[in-house]
Amino acid sequence: MPSYRAVMTVGRLAPGADPAAVLPRAVAAAREVVEVEAWDVGVVRGEARATVRFVADGDPLALGVARRVRAHVQPLADVVALRVSRRYGSRWYDVRD
Repeated sequence: MPSYRAVMTVGRLAPGADPAAVLPRAVAAAREVVEVEAWDVGVVRGEARATVRFVADGDPLALGVARRVRAHVQPLADVVALRVSRRYGSRWYDVRD
């Protein structure tokens, strides 16, 4: 099964939201549907990014998982951007609707 990753650029937190809860909520949302391989949070060019890597049986499922992850994170924080990519060999390529 191919490996995918959903990378969210996270903006402003909702009032009272715990920043430490964003990534666990994203991972839990994905785990309900697919096998999660890894997750990470980082800052790239001054922007917070949460990444969830998972396996899925095709691009349509992967896009659905990414949308689900975004929907579960949005009550906690603004999701400024969402990017889904698929791994081919050692490289990652964007998946488009």
